[in-house]
Amino acid sequence: MRAVWLEAALNGPWGRERQPDIPITVQEIVADGVACARAGAAIIHLHAYDAATGRQDDDWQLYARIIDGIRAACDAIVYPTIPIAGSGFAGALTLTPQQRYAHLGELAQRGLVEWAVVDPGSVNIARLDALAQRASGFVYQNPDEHILEGLRICAEHRVRPSYAIYEPGFTRAGAALAEAHPGLQQPIYRFMFSDQFAFGFPPRATHLDAHLALLRETAPAAPWMIAGLGVDLRALIPAAVERGGHVRVGLEDWPLGARTTNVALVEDAARLIAAAGGRLATASEVRAACAAADLAAASSAA
Repeated sequence: MRAVWLEAALNGPWGRERQPDIPITVQEIVADGVACARAGAAIIHLHAYDAATGRQDDDWQLYARIIDGIRAACDAIVYPTIPIAGSGFAGALTLTPQQRYAHLGELAQRGLVEWAVVDPGSVNIARLDALAQRASGFVYQNPDEHILEGLRICAEHRVRPSYAIYEPGFTRAGAALAEAHPGLQQPIYRFMFSDQFAFGFPPRATHLDAHLALLRETAPAAPWMIAGLGVDLRALIPAAVERGGHVRVGLEDWPLGARTTNVALVEDAARLIAAAGGRLATASEVRAACAAADLAAASSAA
């Protein structure tokens, strides 16, 4: 049985008014992360919050407490987000590249992160139901200078970039940027699907195949995952497993306002992965597979 990576994205930037069941405090996030890891998620992704305001807070010391707390209880790849620039969910609408990635640099210097969010492009984030009422969303901003700062930190500290591929052009840009950074570890490509939002594709196998065709042309050695925002990916999991991919679930990605728990989503995904002929990878197996992808990418570039 092929080892399939399972990632749990615990909370996102949404706040409880948009996603009522997300963990907010350090203690809640640690407990949820540990529970998801014990349910089979080898990778844990999270946003830190100011418990008093209920808003995302990217203080590196908050992230350090969460990462240390989860790792003290289990072996998992635990990695933080970045401020979702342009939204207002994480403070200022406009940040410099250095401000945006300051927490990542601090965590990387201390050896606390293995992966990092570096999203290779900007995208309109708007709900379909809001657009029908002529209500606007926001532009998730990732200017080139921000992407370059994130990749600089990753290359300097041997942190693996995790790319969110909201639109197909992100794959081309991400591959070109990776080639421009010697020594950068092979990025992970997360194909972002949605039911509620207007970006990218809805979660269908034919659309996954379009993503994969472009990935084979641009970064054939790259590991990939299915993920998204405002989406129920369960129907797409068998196709992802059959095609050699990996899976991310969690309340960050789940349809906004729909009630469930991260552990329930991990358990559902684990059952679907097993039914499709896969087995859940351990964190050690994910690390080994990533190292193999680095070698394969280096060999193809030589």
